[in-house]
Amino acid sequence: MSLEVTMPQMGESVVEGTVTRWLVKVGDRVTEDQPLCEISTDKVDTEIPSPASGVIAELLAAEGQTLPIGSKIAVIETAAAATADVRAAAPAPAPPPRRTTATPPQTAAAEPPPAVDAGPAAPVAAPVRPSMGAAARATNGAPRRYSPVVLRMAEEHGIDLSAVPGTGIGGRVSKRDVERYLETLRAGGQAGRAGQTAPASAVNGAAGAAASAAPPVASVPPATGAIFRPPVYQPREGDTVEPFTRRRKLIAEHMVFSKTHAPHVGTVAEVDLTRLSALRDRHKAAFQAREGFALTLLPFAVMATVRALKEFPRMNAAVAGDAMIIRREINLGVAMDAAEGLVVPVIKGADTFTVTGLAREIERLRRKVQDGSLSADDLAGGSFTLSNPGREGNLYGFAIINQPQVGILRMGEVKRRPVVIEVDGAEALAIRTMMYLALSYDHRVIDGVLGNRFLYRTARLLEEADFEL
Repeated sequence: MSLEVTMPQMGESVVEGTVTRWLVKVGDRVTEDQPLCEISTDKVDTEIPSPASGVIAELLAAEGQTLPIGSKIAVIETAAAATADVRAAAPAPAPPPRRTTATPPQTAAAEPPPAVDAGPAAPVAAPVRPSMGAAARATNGAPRRYSPVVLRMAEEHGIDLSAVPGTGIGGRVSKRDVERYLETLRAGGQAGRAGQTAPASAVNGAAGAAASAAPPVASVPPATGAIFRPPVYQPREGDTVEPFTRRRKLIAEHMVFSKTHAPHVGTVAEVDLTRLSALRDRHKAAFQAREGFALTLLPFAVMATVRALKEFPRMNAAVAGDAMIIRREINLGVAMDAAEGLVVPVIKGADTFTVTGLAREIERLRRKVQDGSLSADDLAGGSFTLSNPGREGNLYGFAIINQPQVGILRMGEVKRRPVVIEVDGAEALAIRTMMYLALSYDHRVIDGVLGNRFLYRTARLLEEADFEL
């Protein structure tokens, strides 16, 4: 009888699989659970085992072909059907000869059973990566073959697979064998035979011998073009696993997209905020009494950024495919910390505000972040971003660009430091209020000259402190 092999279901969200390599060909005899092919999905790489013993009658999928779950990929003529066909084709046995007095009684020879190959044909040897122990041989002398999952685990952990005992068919190394081998190495013991680990007493009592006898752990560089995959997390006592919230997932996706699509370039300016700090100190008491909240340096930094964007409009741009859109409106995003992660509410038409107006808008958005009442409109439409991570331990750093924008400024810690200044044509050492201002820009559309000029101008505007409240 014919038995169909189908693409199996390998997870709730998996809808298709790709046949990466056939391990058998038409006419090969296979045994139950013998690997037929290697398949790959967006969740896992694995092998499809034979559901029964028999002969490969058809291969219905080509290597590299992607098929939906449940699609037929091969047909096997089972061993029972093959045996029945052979017996049906065999000639009927001749009748036994009649007894005579001249001839001693003879018994007709029993019909020999049809020859059926009880074992599988020698497996087709798959190429073995040199770094994974290409010279390794199974006990029968055939080259060892490894599944994609096993190869990937070996690359991640730097394991020489020739040292891993296999418990699969013909000594084949399985995922479980690799996991057991890793646990043995972590415990400080040595790999036992056929997946058995050394007893704890032997490990504890002969640590030095075990270290010298343990199979080497090779440092394996990834193959050219290989995709790095971090080691699978192994639970440990005391660890706490916190699943990503939806917001954290979106932040992660956004940041990865930005770093992989935009070539980030960073540049830093040292800014003397002594004049600006003095201006703030003169107005902070009256401002607090009038507005009901503290006057910080942030609205001044926003104002300086807005003025520089008006002078260098190409920094107020967005990337759209193979084009750059220079935006007329300056909608400045201000990064703020929230309970579930960073958010960037946007000050719409930031160039229309005074410093006091910017301070009020920043405070309004900060309160909405605090009570969780931000709307989608509050977060939409930004054309440039300013980030202020905090006052403590933040000398300077480079932020990731908020796509599809082309730049982001990051404020550093404001500190009093001794610096050299010029007084009446002579150099002098003075204590000044200093800050580093760092710019990250997208080198696809912003060149170094423009990025540096924009940063320099922003820094000078802050140093001049020519602001009205």
